Amino acid sequence: MIRLNVNGEDREVDVDPDTPLLWVLRDELQMTGTKYGCGIAACGACTVQMDGFPTRSCQTRVSDVEGTKITTIEGVDGKAASAVQAAWREFDVPQCGYCQSGQILAATALLAETPKPTDDDIDAAMSGNVCRCATYHRIRAAIHRASDTMEG
Repeated sequence: MIRLNVNGEDREVDVDPDTPLLWVLRDELQMTGTKYGCGIAACGACTVQMDGFPTRSCQTRVSDVEGTKITTIEGVDGKAASAVQAAWREFDVPQCGYCQSGQILAATALLAETPKPTDDDIDAAMSGNVCRCATYHRIRAAIHRASDTMEG
């Protein structure tokens, strides 16, 4: 049995220790907001937060996350998350929506670390998250708006 803390709840799963966290979240815990994209940690669709840091769950072994706090799109909350989600809606960021859980988790982690990010900060933090719909300009604008919302 592997013990996990997911979205503030302690869980136990009986899986092979080498199973990627992505598949434990989706198949064992039925948390399907975290998406499978590429399987090689290059697209960001599978991004979750581990102890507040964006992490690609498709390449993270479940045995390596015991003792960490995992946050998925289903459990992200707080001031940064509320500001990001509101800005995402205001700027109509999602089109197909597939990458959005990873984008939101990366953006909230950025704002928690850097409350007033520059364009370069945003580009660096979000560079590993691919959006097939190419809404990058709206993502950047939404992150700036979320930052302003958090500040005011």
